Amino acid sequence: MINFGMHCHLLLPDLFWPERDFPDIYRGLELAALERLLAKGRRDRAAAAATESAEAWLCQRFEVEKQGDWPAAPYCLLADGGEPGQHHWLRADPVHLKLEGGRLVLAGSGVFSISQQEAECLSDSLNVHFSGDGLVFYPLRPDRWYLRVERVPALETTALPDAAGRSIAALLPHGSDAPAWRARLNEMQMLLHGHAVNAARESAGMLPINSVWLWGGGSIANAVTAPCNEVWSRDPFATGLALAARLAARPLPEDAAALLRAGASAGVNLIVLDQLRAAAQYGDAHGWREALQQLERDWFAPLLEALRQERVGMLSLHAPAPARGLSVELTRGDLRRFWRRVRPLADYASA
Repeated sequence: MINFGMHCHLLLPDLFWPERDFPDIYRGLELAALERLLAKGRRDRAAAAATESAEAWLCQRFEVEKQGDWPAAPYCLLADGGEPGQHHWLRADPVHLKLEGGRLVLAGSGVFSISQQEAECLSDSLNVHFSGDGLVFYPLRPDRWYLRVERVPALETTALPDAAGRSIAALLPHGSDAPAWRARLNEMQMLLHGHAVNAARESAGMLPINSVWLWGGGSIANAVTAPCNEVWSRDPFATGLALAARLAARPLPEDAAALLRAGASAGVNLIVLDQLRAAAQYGDAHGWREALQQLERDWFAPLLEALRQERVGMLSLHAPAPARGLSVELTRGDLRRFWRRVRPLADYASA
């Protein structure tokens, strides 16, 4: 089936390994399809330079303004079945802080499991403790908690995907209200440290939930622009933005073939491929390489072939990253640009 009108936007967080001084991580990767797409595509340098993270890219696409933070919390809340209303929300995700070499390093729920019962028990205690401050915790999912606040704080935070696996010393909230909020974080840690849930977890050999990570503060915008016809994602922020824009929000298929079989729209499809994120956050070089090879097999190679066969009319790839983001788009005709030499992914990573 020829589908001249189908345009696929691929959002690829952590396509580039976060540490530039580790060029060998790209050695031996077989990425013929991805490297051909990047080489033949038309580069949008302005779009690439403007987006340092997936959250920033999504907000700019949906024309959602920054509110101190990129406001992930209210849109994730919407995706998780909550009602943001006009309240100000923060993500308040359960995390484990581990002391490593005198530094507190953050581990998110990607490295531990937590039940809904545990989440509710811990958040109930937090709600009792902070009831006088007008703070209300909602554990809509075991791994995603939300904090409603009565007064909008003058606060800037670090997104959990950017903090996971790192020392938190330079990543704690800042802004004019930061001292009060850092004090609250200390209270939260003290309460959780001695909680019966964590005592039971440690007895069972599980990591304790000894802190929460506050990030993504904001409220729902009155209007959200619809930059596409459908969103395919397992990321709650992308899903929530789609719902706010009254778009079809669909679960991410297992591969490109399944996407095409599912009857993706003949219009613009936003596809969030975040399979590289967890490994990049925790420095898992082997896992990152394996995930990238799987993306090559399941997505890049089939979509390249679909473009050649005109089952897809246009393909765009967006790889946000601090100081070296990349954004390209191409049609079947661009594949004939023989003068554009195919280069290894490592060349783009070091550009």
